[in-house]
Amino acid sequence: MSMRYKGGVISATPPTTTTSAASGVWTLEQQLIAKAAGVWPPLPATSTVEYLVVAAGGGGAGSVGGGGGAGGYRTASGFSVSAGVAITVTVGAGGAGGAASLSGVGTAGGDSVFSTITSIGGGRGGAYSANGPTTGGSGGGGGALATATGASGTAGQGNAGGNGTGTGYGSAGGGGAGSLGGNGSASNAGAGGPGTSSSITGASVVRSGGGGGGGRSDLPVSAGAGGSGGGGAGGFDVNGTAGTANTGGGGGGGGFSGADKAGGGGGSGIVIIRYADTFAAAASTTGSPTVTVSGGFRIYSWTGSGTITF
Repeated sequence: MSMRYKGGVISATPPTTTTSAASGVWTLEQQLIAKAAGVWPPLPATSTVEYLVVAAGGGGAGSVGGGGGAGGYRTASGFSVSAGVAITVTVGAGGAGGAASLSGVGTAGGDSVFSTITSIGGGRGGAYSANGPTTGGSGGGGGALATATGASGTAGQGNAGGNGTGTGYGSAGGGGAGSLGGNGSASNAGAGGPGTSSSITGASVVRSGGGGGGGRSDLPVSAGAGGSGGGGAGGFDVNGTAGTANTGGGGGGGGFSGADKAGGGGGSGIVIIRYADTFAAAASTTGSPTVTVSGGFRIYSWTGSGTITF
């Protein structure tokens, strides 16, 4: 190993793995070469991370159906990780919207996972006359008639869906991470429950809003608004709006205009972690996460499943 001067400035290539470098003990010559290349001192691997794990939203039901519940929302700092151990990342897929039918229901959203942290997918919205809403990270909203009672959410992840009228009028909104879904009334379908904000990426972003209940143009009953944080609006005389991708928003219930309309699908989930940029970049990742260094943090965001090894 040697050093040379080029125009009075040291020009060097940092050492490859050697006995001394691998053991963490660098010789003076290795340190000088690494300093010249801007890679000394080597950064240690982090031992903890902050995470945000958002599951996918549930699908809204068709034809005056309830809105889908938002995906479960979990966030905390100080989560322990170990160097050299691959950590699984799973991003849930949005639940399907219900068919254009008075009994049409979709499916619940998929779970999202980071290591041992699992966020539960949002529940499906309840249909107008049959097939009730289901529990989830946040519960699906009740349909307008036979399935009027909203489903419950998961403690620490989301809230229950609202209740329909039970009389054939307004359906209910799906629950959101921030609050319950709205109840239906004789003239209005319930709004989706609002989501919760996080600044883990540096900017404040609201995610996990519930889907709005579906309305009907013949009475009329206005459609429910989607909850802030990606919740899809219910349809009035059109299909319900899908939840926004990678927010965990619930899908809106379908409308009715003399013809049945389909429910909107739930939005997919997302997994984000960050830690101080005084620690080294991850040794490897899969799933093509977006990686940024900003505000003193290294930030990894997955919109598809993968792994990370520190």
